[in-house]
This record gives sequence, structure tokens and C-alpha cells, in this order.
Amino acid sequence: MVEWLVAAVVGLVQGLLEWIPVSSEGSVALALTALDADPSAATQFALFLHAGTGVAATVYYRDVLAEVLADVPAWNPSTAFDSETADLTFFALATAVSVVVGFSGYLALEELVSAVAGGAFVALIGALLLGTGVLMRTAESRARATRGQPDLIDAVLVGALQGVAVLPGVSRSGTTVSALLLRGHEGGDSLRLSFVLSIPAAFGAGLLVVLDDGLPAIDPATAAVALVVSGVVGYLTVDALTRVVERVAFWKVCVGFGALAVIGGGLLII
Repeated sequence: MVEWLVAAVVGLVQGLLEWIPVSSEGSVALALTALDADPSAATQFALFLHAGTGVAATVYYRDVLAEVLADVPAWNPSTAFDSETADLTFFALATAVSVVVGFSGYLALEELVSAVAGGAFVALIGALLLGTGVLMRTAESRARATRGQPDLIDAVLVGALQGVAVLPGVSRSGTTVSALLLRGHEGGDSLRLSFVLSIPAAFGAGLLVVLDDGLPAIDPATAAVALVVSGVVGYLTVDALTRVVERVAFWKVCVGFGALAVIGGGLLII
């Protein structure tokens, strides 16, 4: 019963935080580490839970996905970033870049997590949260909406940042939306591009964990509970939370959580 309750709680955390610029993966990993879970197992399980919110995003953005797929027959390399197929090209290219960067980051993450434990792991997540908060603050203060369709630079940049977000503490939505805002895209377009792009990344992260090491330290039934909760909560909250993001300075939340994690991790090391 206790394991199922923990699974439901971390699924709830994932479902709520996936849509706001605060690292859901880092938050889940911190919660599990605080409950004495092995840092490596906590990180892998946090990655796995993205599959649940991937389902939620797929259902929520089903009309957008249908429109993008309908553009496939019209795609041509010479006009890849023209208005009709610009979104399709952006999603395809950014996903490809994410795969390369994300897989490399995942391999590095395994080495990193095995080298740090306990307080050092918590402090590391805190430091990455602080960095994400600084990026978000920069985007908020300097962003100017001057662009329409995404281009090649957008695809490569955002794809790379999404790949880097495999690291717990780096907010995928925070970094990708901030980059799009700094590139001159409007807030609504930045959220749409970021969240639709998250769908293949979410399923890829879950599949990578399962194919690599399975689900350490948790049985399949308990994992299913967490996955279902994250998907249901994610779908029920995505609309409300995306509206909240447009009004609340979440970089402050990110910096606050990061500072607490750094301090708490430091105390554990001592």
C-alpha cells in the first residue's frame, strides 16, 4: 500500500509539473531520493514517468498533430520552412536533434549519477534548477515577439535544449519555451511548439529506460499506477496550467526550489 501511495504521489507531481517551467523530472527524483530511493533508480523512474504525460499531450494536442501529419504529402526539402510545412519540419528536425543530444546526455547521466549520491545528488539537481531559473528570467526580460514560423535555427537550438533536459533539474519546458521567446516567438506559439515537441521525447524517454535497465526498485503494477496518475492528472491540468504560466513568474519558483535543494544537499553532505 505504501509503495502504491508513493507511486500515486510521484505520478501526481509529474502530471502537475510537466506543463510549467519547473523540472518535473528533477522534482520527482528529489521526492524519491528524499524517501531513500537510490539516486540512479530515482532518476530512471522520473524519466519513465514522462511517458504518462506524453499520452496526455497527445490527446490534448490531437488536432494540432492531425494538422501537422496532414502536411506530410506537401513536404519538400526546398520549401521545408515555408509557412505550410514549417511546423512539420520544425518538429521532425528538432526531434532528430533531441534524440542525438538526449541519448548522449542519458549515457553521461548514468555515469554522473553513479559518481554522486545522497546530498551531492540533491545539490546537483538544485544547481541545475538555479540555472534553468536564470535562463527563464533572461527570456522574460529580453523577449520580443518578432517572428512567425519556426526556422532551421529554432529547430536545432530547441531540439538540443530538449535533449539536454534529460538531466534532472533542467526544465524541458522552461528551457525550450525560453529559447523560443528569445528567438522572437509569441508566448502562445512558444508553448504550442514546446509541448507538441515533447510528445516523441516523452515516449522516447520512457522507452529508453525500459530497454536499458527496466524499472529498478519498483514492480510493474506500482509503475502502472504512477504512469496512469501522471497521464490523467497531466491531461486534466494542461489547459489550466498553461494559462497560469502566462501570468506567474515561474523563474522565481525554479530559483527558490534550486536554492533549497542546494542548501539541503549541502547539509546532507556535511
